[in-house]
Amino acid sequence: MKTRKIVDRVVVHVRAGKGGDGSASFRREACVPRGGPDGGDGGRGGHVLFRGSRDVDSLIGLSFAPQLFAENGVAGRGQKMYGRRGRDRVVRVPCGTSVFDAETGELIADVVGHDEEVVIARGGKGGLGNVHFKTATHQVPTEHTPGEPGEEFRLRLELKTIADAGLLGFPNAGKSSLLACLSGARPKIANYPFTTLNPIVGTLMYPDFSQLRVADVPGIIEGAAAGVGLGTSFLKHIARSRVLIFVVDMAGTDNRLPWKDYLALRNEIAQHNAEMLDRPSLVLANKMDVAAAAEYLPRFVRETGVTPIRVSAVTPDDPGVAEVKQSLWDLLRPAPRGVWTAVGTAEPETGTPSDGDGEAGIPEVSLRRAPFLDLSKKTPKKKRH
Repeated sequence: MKTRKIVDRVVVHVRAGKGGDGSASFRREACVPRGGPDGGDGGRGGHVLFRGSRDVDSLIGLSFAPQLFAENGVAGRGQKMYGRRGRDRVVRVPCGTSVFDAETGELIADVVGHDEEVVIARGGKGGLGNVHFKTATHQVPTEHTPGEPGEEFRLRLELKTIADAGLLGFPNAGKSSLLACLSGARPKIANYPFTTLNPIVGTLMYPDFSQLRVADVPGIIEGAAAGVGLGTSFLKHIARSRVLIFVVDMAGTDNRLPWKDYLALRNEIAQHNAEMLDRPSLVLANKMDVAAAAEYLPRFVRETGVTPIRVSAVTPDDPGVAEVKQSLWDLLRPAPRGVWTAVGTAEPETGTPSDGDGEAGIPEVSLRRAPFLDLSKKTPKKKRH
């Protein structure tokens, strides 16, 4: 199965629209002698804006069309008619896109939220018509000003995926299999290293309609912080994650020792960005269905001092997978979607999501405030004519 290429770095040329020129016109109308100047102003040039969108997950579109130009403003005309301003160029980018100046490397903007708009380049002001230059001693002005040019930049865009949790692990640790069990994502799964070559984001759904996003990045190897293998080019995709999930191959596939893998992962993260280790984290002992995993687990606890969550990412019905979902919910406490809260009232209490045995996972206080359950308003009866 072919997968679409993910582009997370691109250089674009941005240019806002030029302002329209002012008009040098005089009123020419029957029975109106000495009509005087009536040249209108030019319109403003269009802006270039970046808008964050959840529906876009790559910068591949901008790599094929890197020239982002806005429309120029229209020149003014006679009878004091102002020119139309140029249309703004709105470019949709993935949430988590950082915008840098390609020449200086300065951070210009950081588009994080959905529908968040940032004006990157402002259009030039329109020119003034000759009507502005009329004075008592200069009643026939021919002066007018041209429109100002719009801002123009060469920008470097870098994508840092927005996800609540990020999966970290060595190649063949089972991160893609775990993501497929946790969410509806369908990453490529195969028994060879570096099966995952692009970041993949899956969404965890809970019975109370809350959601969490989990990002899977390509496997990390020793020396990645120094550029070995895929290096740190994909570690930036978990830089915004609030929780780190260390996936350890407890079966020791490829003749590896699980406790050394875990310590090596923490070492690579510390060299890349030491502040990431201060965030909450989960340690998963994957492949517990293999006999060797039971032998390695006690020593892993002794060497690291960490008791991991036992997981077998073979089926979504595994108890360890349910424990991981519940642990993420306990750490992040995502808000249920679609719950209405009246202004001036306390926030509704968040209940623990249902474990699938049929019990309701939405708090009673939230149900009482649901607008579709409000039966107090009666439908007015139609009047008979």
